[in-house]
Amino acid sequence: MTTSGTYGFAPSLGQVTLYAFQLIGIRPTALLQEHLESAHMAANLVLADWGNKGPNLWQIDLTTVPLVQGTATYSVPANIVNILDLYVTVGSGSAVANRYILPISRTEYASYPNLSQQGFPTTYWNDRLLAPTVTLWPVPDGNQVSFSYYALQQMQDANFAGGQNVNIPYLWLAAFENALAVELATIWAPEKLTIVQPRADKTYAAAAATGTEIAQMYISPQISGYWR
Repeated sequence: MTTSGTYGFAPSLGQVTLYAFQLIGIRPTALLQEHLESAHMAANLVLADWGNKGPNLWQIDLTTVPLVQGTATYSVPANIVNILDLYVTVGSGSAVANRYILPISRTEYASYPNLSQQGFPTTYWNDRLLAPTVTLWPVPDGNQVSFSYYALQQMQDANFAGGQNVNIPYLWLAAFENALAVELATIWAPEKLTIVQPRADKTYAAAAATGTEIAQMYISPQISGYWR
């Protein structure tokens, strides 16, 4: 059997757009500037929609922030969609240790009687504003080095300029292609929606099924309360 031996299939947004228009019956020779303008908007709205549907593994990154004694609140980059896991680091060199801490809601944070209390942070509140922040409690007392968090990032903008690619991995290309076709059909060929919508749903479900961590999950009841 003879195969290519390569793994370089990475169509640009322009190539994907041409194919998406063909899926809804519009040939490349019929495209106008207004078609491409709607395609640019649709491509970015598809990515925004996917950001709402759950963590995409390729968009999760680790950020480390130095801690300052007495400072509870720290800025979070605006392209962070949500913090998934956070831990505090103590020690240095071979004596470094990380301690996982838990998220709390705004209401729970507001219920604490002494928000300026210093100690080893055990909880954090991610205030998801346009300029997001993360607030630790208790407030760091100077014995901690930094905190690190895994966070879901916003996907990069999709642009036609310079033959740019879409910020998605290979396994999501078909899902993106069909989702883009749905958006374009809504505007330019509504009669094709019954054809492209099922394709989009099917390919998204297949891609989402692969976009999960493969790890064991353990569930055990707490029974210590039954023992004296």
